Amino acid sequence: MPGLILFRHGKSDWDADYPGGDAARPLARRGRKAAKTMGRFLARAGQVPDAAITSPAVRAHDTLRLAMDAGGWSCPVRTADPLHGGGVAELLAEVRNEPATTDVLLAVGHEPTWSEAASAFIGGGEVRLPTAALARIDFDVDGWDEVGPGTGVLVWSVVPRLLAGRA
Repeated sequence: MPGLILFRHGKSDWDADYPGGDAARPLARRGRKAAKTMGRFLARAGQVPDAAITSPAVRAHDTLRLAMDAGGWSCPVRTADPLHGGGVAELLAEVRNEPATTDVLLAVGHEPTWSEAASAFIGGGEVRLPTAALARIDFDVDGWDEVGPGTGVLVWSVVPRLLAGRA
């Protein structure tokens, strides 16, 4: 049963001088702190992924790097251009391409896609992922290529403020 952890990037710094457009926008101090908190949470909760995919945006890539460093864990990482600016269909295509050897995949990306994807994967409802939030969805399928809308169950969702002072 494949499991997907959706990880929305940490709070970005809208006031920073970042030549290069939206993809170059960095994390704010709050976003860096939250990324570290969530990385420690994954380690302490025994939820370290087998692999990760990330948007090429600086804020997404840095969220993943900070989480891994703070949590003391690592996994193979690939960057997927469609995760920056793409929608649920692009995320689904990336997930379906994951090798069968991956049991738990972590995907780092953006709104509104992450909340929309969580809702779609569990077959409806409204799931909201604020900055640096994590949501784990387990799929009742045999392989990643069978993942689709309504095939998942929301196992847990955690926001950084719930862990303030704990992780």
